[in-house]
Amino acid sequence: MADVGAQGTAVVEGPKMPKWEADSRERVKLGIRKFSKPLAEFLARDANEGDTRLLVTDFLCEALGFDKYTDLATEYMVKGEFADFGVRIDKQLVAFIEVKRVATKLNQKHLRQVEMYAVNEGIEWMLLTNGVQWQAYHLTPGMPVSIDLALDVDILGPEPSAKKTEALFHLTREALKRRRIDDLWKAKRTTAPKAIAQILASPAVVTVVRRELGHQGYRATDPETAALIQAAIRSDCQ
Repeated sequence: MADVGAQGTAVVEGPKMPKWEADSRERVKLGIRKFSKPLAEFLARDANEGDTRLLVTDFLCEALGFDKYTDLATEYMVKGEFADFGVRIDKQLVAFIEVKRVATKLNQKHLRQVEMYAVNEGIEWMLLTNGVQWQAYHLTPGMPVSIDLALDVDILGPEPSAKKTEALFHLTREALKRRRIDDLWKAKRTTAPKAIAQILASPAVVTVVRRELGHQGYRATDPETAALIQAAIRSDCQ
């Protein structure tokens, strides 16, 4: 439906945000505001992993909308090992969360740890957090498995609050239930430098580039053109 603006011109409204989404985003925004101070205090005193886990639990419930008793399974056993949290939505396991102490920098070792749980249980989504930083990874089965970073947000970082809210919204119970994070992951995977490089080195693009080189007076075979493209990609990435 269109409204008439101040100058008499029609203003076309975009699709209205569903109430569940608006409510989820507002809850995340308020959660970021509420938990920023205790997180800063935790960092200042180098709080241990146990204390960090308590704060993460509160953030999962108050900001992200999970029910502590029905959605979160602590010390979830996977083949004799224990994931910090197994996340269930409507009784279906959808993700694992690995929590590290607040001052710990998240790294590949922590990712491999939660990756093992996900592979063994056939779970797509893995979350790493130290309370301040939140990372979400998607696991695609295969030999080897493919791991893609879908989002990485620092609650105490310099980014605007709106940007943090937008990222963390994808980790809310409501958004995970509707698989909104899948769209985010697919967009990032498709536009990642590696994916773009593969497109640029595809036969169709090589043919177009070879023809354009020919128009400019440089004759090259497809293999030679492909080598030129690869050299340009490597040079641009350095």
